[in-house]
Amino acid sequence: MNATEVPVGHQFDPYSNNGGTILAISSKDFCVIASDTRQSEGYSIQTRYAPKCHKLTDKVVMAVNGFAADGNMLVRTVKQRLEWYQHTHNSLPSLASIARMVQTILYGKRFFPYYSYVILGGIDRDGTGGVYSFDPVGSYERESCRSAGAAQSLIQPFLDALVMGKNQSDPSLVVKNGERANLPLERVLAIVTDAFTGATERHIEVGDGLEIYVVKTDGVEVIRKELKRD
Repeated sequence: MNATEVPVGHQFDPYSNNGGTILAISSKDFCVIASDTRQSEGYSIQTRYAPKCHKLTDKVVMAVNGFAADGNMLVRTVKQRLEWYQHTHNSLPSLASIARMVQTILYGKRFFPYYSYVILGGIDRDGTGGVYSFDPVGSYERESCRSAGAAQSLIQPFLDALVMGKNQSDPSLVVKNGERANLPLERVLAIVTDAFTGATERHIEVGDGLEIYVVKTDGVEVIRKELKRD
C-alpha cells in the first residue's frame, strides 16, 4: 500500500429504517391505536399501504414501527405464540400477559435484536384501556399515551399537552402522576387525526393513509382516512 492510499472500510448493516409513525391513547373504557401506511427508505416510497397496526385478539392491537422486515417477523411470532396458547388453554391471554410475552420475545433477541419499536394497546380484564410501549430489547412500561417512529419528536409533545395536560395553564387539565387520562372517544379521535395531519405536513416519511383501531370491550373497530400523498 502506498503512503498516500487510504484504507477502505467495509461494513455490513442488516437494518434499515422504513419510516412511518405509530401512536396509542388509552382512556377509562377504550383504547385507540393508530398508524400511517407509508413505507419508505430514504427519499424512496416503497409502498403507500404497509399496515403497522395488527389485531392480535378482540381486545388487543399491536403497532410496530422501525425496520419493516423485523416488525413483520415479530408480529408473526407473537400471533403464533397466541395460537399455541389458545390451543393449549382454550382461551386467550390478557393485555398484561401479552405485554409480558412481547417483552420476553424482544429480550430473547437482544444480541441481534428486532429493530422494532412496539406499542401494545387494548382492554384489560377489568375493562379499562391500557397502553404498553417497548424498546427493541424489551424494556417496557404502561402509559396513558405514547408515540413512536419518524414523527415521534413532533407528536409526543402534542400528546403530552392535549392528553396528559402538561404545560397547560388550567391545573384541572393536568393528569397527576399515577393517574390515567380519561378523555371522551370523539376527543381522542380528533387528537389522533390532528397529530397525523400535522406530522404529514412536516415529515416526508409519514403520509398516504391513516388507520385508527378503536378497541372496546365489545370488539375492535377500524377507521381509515386519507393523508397527503406527496
